[in-house]
Amino acid sequence: MSRAFRDDPFLKGNYAPLLLEGEAFDLPTLGELPRELHGTLYRNGPNPQFAPRGRYHWFDGDGMIHAFRLRDGRASYRNRWVRTSRFARERAAGEALFGGVADVASGDPRVAGATPNAANTNIVWHAGRLLALWEGGAPHALEPVTLETLGPHDFAGQLVGPMTAHPKLDPETGEMCFFGYGLEKPFLRYHVADAQGRLVRSTEIDAPWASMMHDFVVTQRHVIFPIFPATIRLENIERTGSPIGWEPDLGARIGVMPRDGTGADVEWFEIEPCYVFHPMNARDDGDRVVLEVCRYPRLPLFEGSDTQGLEDLSARLTRWTLDLAGGSVKEERLDDVAVEFPRFDERRAGLSYRHGYGAGIRPGGELPQRVDTIFHWDLATGKRRDHVVPAPDVVGEPIFVPRRAGAEEGDGFLLVVVFRGEEKRSDLVVLDAQNVDRAPLATVMLSHRVPFGFHGNWAAGI
Repeated sequence: MSRAFRDDPFLKGNYAPLLLEGEAFDLPTLGELPRELHGTLYRNGPNPQFAPRGRYHWFDGDGMIHAFRLRDGRASYRNRWVRTSRFARERAAGEALFGGVADVASGDPRVAGATPNAANTNIVWHAGRLLALWEGGAPHALEPVTLETLGPHDFAGQLVGPMTAHPKLDPETGEMCFFGYGLEKPFLRYHVADAQGRLVRSTEIDAPWASMMHDFVVTQRHVIFPIFPATIRLENIERTGSPIGWEPDLGARIGVMPRDGTGADVEWFEIEPCYVFHPMNARDDGDRVVLEVCRYPRLPLFEGSDTQGLEDLSARLTRWTLDLAGGSVKEERLDDVAVEFPRFDERRAGLSYRHGYGAGIRPGGELPQRVDTIFHWDLATGKRRDHVVPAPDVVGEPIFVPRRAGAEEGDGFLLVVVFRGEEKRSDLVVLDAQNVDRAPLATVMLSHRVPFGFHGNWAAGI
């Protein structure tokens, strides 16, 4: 008999596990779903099937995919765990076997040396494949309608090392650009898959140290690799239980490589120690590269940090301007609100853009703080619009869907999973992306809760 889940902030409330899989059709909807929404919103996040062996971290749970299928003004839903080898071994044993990111040593000897790939962070549709992503290993391919796990995807055996959970899709070429990092030199590898999903390029990057590099950005001409002092060292495990440490004396660096370059062509820029989980976007501006990021003063969510969860956000929307000719970096804070999960109209990925979105904490909100607001920034005017949900509701990542293929940038919808705190269930909320401060266009109502997760993406026509 499996153990009961302990009293842990990441195992209760909005974070609590959902121990069932299922499907629902013709979901009740408030308002009217826009007929232009014809496709599926896939969302990934951690959802442990068994109580953890040791200390639990939000990043540890098994990946569960939640799929909202929208068409003809109607909505259906399906959820399913990703059947990784980790999931299968623990299901067979009837208990958790792997240690977590904050307590690696608690793993069972029966799985010593086995991959803990949880496939729990992001999900992307590219070249006719649906891939569940986790930055410490290979992606897992899924059947897009049933969500059946087809197995690990290693690009016909050509992928060396892991794949980031944040690949970038080039809207002009159809390429998927991604990287993987590890404990051993060269620490970093950059890859490109073409529009047909074939791995066509890989190059090694001699990064200054092994860093937890969660995300990166790509422009038309450059690839930008941020290296922060969130180090990955085996010796950290003896001190804190986690391989991830915070060493601000190392500083931080941003590497810029030409899209057609190699590791030898990377130019490094030094910046003040900080941490960024997620950039919003980046673009070339003559001899400059400009990017907007959610900047933390230090690594959150790990040992010694001042944050326990997204209820205590310290990230601020920040612009970095890299002068490639002069070798300097200019940093500007764009807003004082706490924000995470930055998104934009990804038809403008790597290009100039105007509209950005994020989930965060409204200024002056009551305590305890909640991620209760969807933000929309007009980066041309600097103006911000807010959509605030009532207490004790919590919002997730806002995902932009264009109204139609040829619509102007920002003309479309934001899809947001919202936890209804009083009712202990979740809704899918549809907002007008240019009028987020108005009431939702539609609210698709679930009878159960979607655990607070990470990232999702829209697949049109699926």
